[in-house]
Amino acid sequence: MALVPFFLEIMTDCIGDGVGAIKEHKSIYRRGARRWRKLYRANGHLFQAKRFNRDSVMPSQEPPVDDKNDGVDLPSEETDGIAYISSSRKHDNIKDDSEDLKPVIDGVDGIKISQGLGLQDFDLIRVIGRGSYAKVLLVRLKKNDQIYAMKVVKKELVHDDEDIDWVQTEKHVFEQASSNPFLVGLHSCFQTTSRYWQIHSVQPGSSSLSSLTHDREPSTCFRAVSVPDPLPFSPARLFLVIEYVNGGDLMFHMQRQRKLPEEHARFYAAEICIALNFLHERGIIYRDLKLDNVLLDADGHIKLTDYGMCKEGLGPGDTTSTFCGTPNYIAPEILRGEEYGFSVDWWALGVLMFEMMAGRSPFDIITDNPDMNTEDYLFQVILEKPIRIPRFLSVKASHVLKGFLNKDPKERLGCRPQTGFSDIKSHAFFRSIDWDLLEKKQALPPFQPQITDDYGLDNFDTQFTSEPVQLTPDDEDVIKRIDQSEFEGFEYINPLLLSAEESV
Repeated sequence: MALVPFFLEIMTDCIGDGVGAIKEHKSIYRRGARRWRKLYRANGHLFQAKRFNRDSVMPSQEPPVDDKNDGVDLPSEETDGIAYISSSRKHDNIKDDSEDLKPVIDGVDGIKISQGLGLQDFDLIRVIGRGSYAKVLLVRLKKNDQIYAMKVVKKELVHDDEDIDWVQTEKHVFEQASSNPFLVGLHSCFQTTSRYWQIHSVQPGSSSLSSLTHDREPSTCFRAVSVPDPLPFSPARLFLVIEYVNGGDLMFHMQRQRKLPEEHARFYAAEICIALNFLHERGIIYRDLKLDNVLLDADGHIKLTDYGMCKEGLGPGDTTSTFCGTPNYIAPEILRGEEYGFSVDWWALGVLMFEMMAGRSPFDIITDNPDMNTEDYLFQVILEKPIRIPRFLSVKASHVLKGFLNKDPKERLGCRPQTGFSDIKSHAFFRSIDWDLLEKKQALPPFQPQITDDYGLDNFDTQFTSEPVQLTPDDEDVIKRIDQSEFEGFEYINPLLLSAEESV
């Protein structure tokens, strides 16, 4: 039976982590990242290849992925993050191991991972981001006053295989990112239960609680208070507690400066290169590099965030084929429907560097014709139109842009097997960079963001920071339909960050 694959667009936008300002842009250049699902047509019917729900597997127990189908004659669906899906595979040989591991992980400084942290352990300070799937809050861990960003995902919006893959992939990459200075890392994950928590405002210096109101003082923070309820409720939300980066994102700063000096762009691009190479060495394609996802810390160093588009598990020479990304940054090989690898990240870096130094997209479409203000036309421009480098850029800058924006991935800068990253570091544009100092985060940044208050909220969009800090009510009928087994093993506490907190 012949199977005809094609793609169906399923998302209008995708969220950032929210530790940088998240914005909705009307322009085709600023629409959020998307995925297109691969469907199959057979005998007049449409179907999507699904995997069956299986017993959960803890990440530390999960053996290497075997992509072979055992007696299943269905087309394999391209799903991201399959290297870590806690509920996607069954391995009989690990059933007893979970009991052996439980006393070990339960003993981390007396905090039981099975219960873990909860919403009651944090003061909620502000909303700092929002997207299709989640809102992001600025929070304070009560036991040590450390500040974090908290990504809150409603489970009712994570309702099929690809959405669950996205959450698990992002969590897994967050875990690995904690060991790199240029990637936002994960502190902890937990689930909470529907209607168990109410949010109350707390005035500084006061122990009294008042009901949440919209017109509050700027210094007011919020506390989750347990509300006893005799009825059993299923978990309604997922929480990812991540590093808080308070300098704003590059989009925020570009909107104020229009374009950056080449020296600034060189510094940011070099640190991004280190972050991307870190991911690539671990078999991860980032696939969502853009101005919105490049954050600046208080010192001016960058951190990449938002790992929902990542693809895990790629070895040397491996490729994937998912059609996804933010339209303006999608590489030509993705648009051509070709198999691709890490090359797409170096293309996106070229687009981002062009935007930083030229103050505009390399694929600007200036027209009043509505037929040309579409993604289809944008994709045609990316595939067919030559990229014109502004004359005011230096020769070195022009050369590095042409290298990254080569439409042939085999000829693109950074894409040669074994020597790709070395080719980037030795390029004339980066000759002034001391890579050893940079990798140790000891190079002096060219710009330091202004932090005018305790949290740096001036670097976040006021459309979020002015929102009331509240969790919207849950639809109990929707909650009852959620398969909670899909989220088993979601709880997590980063032992590295935990030990650092205890030393504080």
